[in-house]
Amino acid sequence: MENLYLVVGLGNPGKEYAGTRHNAGFQLVQQLADHWKLQWTLDKKFNSKLARREEVGKRIILCQPQTFMNASGEAVGGLSRFYQLQSRQILVIVDDADLPLGQIRMRPGGSCGGHHGLESIENHLATQDYPRLRVGIGRRESEGRRITNYVLGQFDAEERKILENVLQRAAQQVECWVEAGIQLAMNRFNGAIDAPSNRGKTE
Repeated sequence: MENLYLVVGLGNPGKEYAGTRHNAGFQLVQQLADHWKLQWTLDKKFNSKLARREEVGKRIILCQPQTFMNASGEAVGGLSRFYQLQSRQILVIVDDADLPLGQIRMRPGGSCGGHHGLESIENHLATQDYPRLRVGIGRRESEGRRITNYVLGQFDAEERKILENVLQRAAQQVECWVEAGIQLAMNRFNGAIDAPSNRGKTE
């Protein structure tokens, strides 16, 4: 289906994970659902919460896999096969501790970078060549690479203010990806949201 776009936000289901740094993907697709006034439904076939939007010439499915992060590929792979999607029609939104909070970065493909959600999707799609939007959550230097407690923690009040702006701008980037393609979306939106001089560059 050439006119169909699947936008997947990664995260963990359950109240105990709601609003955590690791659920930045969930939060961004929720932002889009709210903006488009869409309702979520639980689709047991794909073990996902889905919200659908139809506009002239384009159809968009928002997805929050309910498989837990490390098995996200089960939902994405199932949807991809059912709708006969090419990998370029799938955008995965994911938190990134190697990007500072306040930065977003879209790419047409690449490695999983140690992120288990992306690793699962890569395995189920049998390719690394699918678009992904990384939402920076930063990291504490004192924790080094052992950041489980950090990513599963809540944003503090100051971080939440930054995140609100990030989600707004990232939602605009997703819309641009659907309407105009990935190159323009990268050129226009990649970078720090508080650094306008960076917005016209592809990193």
